Amino acid sequence: MGILQTKIDFVAFIAVTMANPNGDPLNGNSPRTDYAGLGEISDVCIKRKIRNRMQDLGRAVFVQSDDRRSDGYTSLEARLTGVLGKLKAGISPDDYAKTVCETWLDTRAFGQVLALPKGKDDKKGLSIGIRGPVSIHQGVSISPVQVEDMQITKSVNGTDADGQRSSDTMGMKHFVRFGLYKIKGSINVQLAEKTGFTDEDAETLRECLRTLFVNDASAARPDGSMEVCRLYWFRHNCKEGQYSSAKVHRSVAAKPVDPDQIPACVEDYQFTLEPLEGLEPEIFDGI
Repeated sequence: MGILQTKIDFVAFIAVTMANPNGDPLNGNSPRTDYAGLGEISDVCIKRKIRNRMQDLGRAVFVQSDDRRSDGYTSLEARLTGVLGKLKAGISPDDYAKTVCETWLDTRAFGQVLALPKGKDDKKGLSIGIRGPVSIHQGVSISPVQVEDMQITKSVNGTDADGQRSSDTMGMKHFVRFGLYKIKGSINVQLAEKTGFTDEDAETLRECLRTLFVNDASAARPDGSMEVCRLYWFRHNCKEGQYSSAKVHRSVAAKPVDPDQIPACVEDYQFTLEPLEGLEPEIFDGI
């Protein structure tokens, strides 16, 4: 498949049940919320999960989390120089950036700032910025979420002191009882041409979004507690798009079936799609 030639917009709805979708380290790792009580998931968190799924699908990824390292490199610098070598004389930064994009899918999708070490006789390295075609908004819940706290304790001794079992307080667990989050994103053709992002890459991204929480279970997110319940994939018929991304994203909405009741599951919401002439999305329901 060739370089992407038509703009793509997408909207995903994520259901969270008794889980912490994205903890805030400045607030005791409690689920992120805004001043109106709406739940939030950072775009960085979403991209991390997409990168994990890219790896699961067998695609090469530059920014790998420590628990998913597949090549033995312990830092981005080590991976960069280990795979591509140090910056050599006569090679332009643009050529180096092109090679990086050809090597790693997440770099040609999201972009990357590269810190390149030069040879031993050089006094400084070089920084190269790559703008990626895939942009993702932070996820925001449709309705305010109920954040609950649970105190947890340990059932065994941490040390042998006193030789007796203790039940000291270990900490707090925070979770959202239920929330439906909307995630929006786009793929820009002009930037895709610069990084070499292809139609095949776009299909991989779509599959990553559709299966975002496969192999993502943890104590904070038990298996089945988070799911992509619906994905709208809009492929325009031109590079600039028939409509603005903002209009496309607004055309997809979800609202509570009963405004007087606190939603407790996906079925408590009604999904709506405002028709846009000449632009029909592919719609995927869960997995």
